[in-house]
Amino acid sequence: MLKFAANLSMLFAEHPFLDRFSAAAGAGFSAVECQFPYDHTPQEISECLDSTGLELILLNIPAGDLAAGERGLAVFPDRQAECREQIDYGLDYANRLGCPQVHLLSGLGPAGLEREVALSTYVDNIRYAVQKAGEGGPKILVEPFNSVDVPDYLVHTVEEARRVIELAGYEGVGLQFDFYHTQMEQGDLASTFQQHFELVSHIQISGVPGRHEPDDNEINYTYLFGLIDALGYEGHVGCEYNPRGSTVEGLNWLDEHLGR
Repeated sequence: MLKFAANLSMLFAEHPFLDRFSAAAGAGFSAVECQFPYDHTPQEISECLDSTGLELILLNIPAGDLAAGERGLAVFPDRQAECREQIDYGLDYANRLGCPQVHLLSGLGPAGLEREVALSTYVDNIRYAVQKAGEGGPKILVEPFNSVDVPDYLVHTVEEARRVIELAGYEGVGLQFDFYHTQMEQGDLASTFQQHFELVSHIQISGVPGRHEPDDNEINYTYLFGLIDALGYEGHVGCEYNPRGSTVEGLNWLDEHLGR
């Protein structure tokens, strides 16, 4: 049986952030993930986890000035010191919460920066993060973003993400497979997932089009959930979507899958 985690950056947004933990637990989730929880201290997040019994299974490393449109600093050769300060901070934050995985966003490639230079810089920063995490620390994840939503991102396809992981040396690095991004960018979901399954450390889902609930949309999640389960996937499936209305009212798809 698959295990599902609520993405608290997108689900239960009708509640203040710290109240989303109890809302997720009340809706039947046993695990959560967050994109950027850094407006709150690790102690505040820890208290929410302890009071609800939830497990935090993923967060993003800080990714530059999000309000200004940045989506990571790891591709910029002239900003490595700043990037590594954010890596250090994010890993310390994750360690304090016992979070086993962190996503290191690459960043948007600036005009004039050669792709191979950006790629090499990203790989170097991933290697730094792996070394900093150390044995038993959080695993560093690479996720492709589709070129419709994030046109200048370094990594758009699963194949490109695989190359990054290969260059980084595999150990301590995993693939964050988002079915929404993959469908938007390249399709062929079942075959692509199976081809790269040995690298998959985390899964995220949402509907296409619209990035809403994974129910009435062009992706056959009933089939894919069966495939994921049959392949022996042991991690969580992150529910990273924008609810059409109330989060709880939109969880019928999950109730049906879990038979509750």
